[in-house]
Amino acid sequence: MKLFDVYPLFNIAITRGKGCHVWDDKGQEYLDLYGGHAVISIGHAHPHYVEAVSRQVGTLGFYSNSVINPLQQQLAQRLGKACGYDDYQLFLINSGAEANENALKLASFHTGRKRILSAEKAFHGRTSLAVEVTNNPKIIAPVNANGHVTYLPLNDLPAWEAELAKGDVCAVILECIQGVGGIRMVTSEFAQGLQAACKKYGTVLICDEIQCGYGRSGKFFAHQWLGIRPDMITMAKGIANGFPMGGVLFSPEFVPVYGQLGTTFGGNHLACAAALAVLDVMEEEKLVENADKIGNYLMAELKKMQAEVPHIVDVRGRGLMIGIELDIPHKSVREPLIYDEHIFTGCSGTNMLRLLPPLCLTKADADEFLTKLKKELNSLVA
Repeated sequence: MKLFDVYPLFNIAITRGKGCHVWDDKGQEYLDLYGGHAVISIGHAHPHYVEAVSRQVGTLGFYSNSVINPLQQQLAQRLGKACGYDDYQLFLINSGAEANENALKLASFHTGRKRILSAEKAFHGRTSLAVEVTNNPKIIAPVNANGHVTYLPLNDLPAWEAELAKGDVCAVILECIQGVGGIRMVTSEFAQGLQAACKKYGTVLICDEIQCGYGRSGKFFAHQWLGIRPDMITMAKGIANGFPMGGVLFSPEFVPVYGQLGTTFGGNHLACAAALAVLDVMEEEKLVENADKIGNYLMAELKKMQAEVPHIVDVRGRGLMIGIELDIPHKSVREPLIYDEHIFTGCSGTNMLRLLPPLCLTKADADEFLTKLKKELNSLVA
């Protein structure tokens, strides 16, 4: 049997990691500014994380959600305090797509409606409803194209208000920093106006914090920069530092009904142990603050570089979620960064480098990247 070939792969096999660095099977070290697609929040193989997960697997790795799991209760309490939503309710599942799926489903149950508003260039996942609210026809199968979703321009408040005024929208789903869409930023004016319109017309506001949340923006959630408080918040990626986990925060107005939502593996003992260890490290090492500090430094230096070297069109983002828009294909820079300079970055579209490093990134790591990026850009003749 062979693998179903769905990913174009770099010819590199990563076998171990530590902090913001990984090594391949030949012993070559790489600076990881990709974080496994924003998943590695506290760094690779953090000793506290390794110890906590190892201890848990040695006692109880899994039991069903038909019995009390004290780790789930601990996680809900810790997470509520860490993010400032201690009056909300937590539902634990396995992934970001599943988080969005359940949020949209409950919004429909709550309102009795079935239409959804989503942003142009949005990405919310690859499962049924999650892919339908993703603005990419190439990945929406015919079975998923049910006509539930209207896509609207980001930050165009009158367009969103006009659709909400029709009174048939169950949910608005929004990334406050679009990731796959190219690090496009939601404005405070738009976010606050959208929240007011959702309240006016009885529509559930869902903030998708799967990539931009969990400390990455320099606040716990990216929407906290915008002065809004959504009805639901979806999260995954950094929540358990690589252990598959997702979650939805529901505001107090939502009342659970047995049978509407459920999960086999969600919130299992190992996942909760991993997530609790992540919160321990984030708090002890002040990683949210570090994301803000190092992110501000990187943004400032990249903007200086924009005026000094060829090919940088724009730099945008917040915290350690940064997009570097180029006037050439990103592979012209990304591939030499990986193969020659031994630095992993992400990408978006055809011409953007996307930085999503672990939140423990240091100034020295940032300076290494800046030096090598400048070298590669200067080596390219327009």
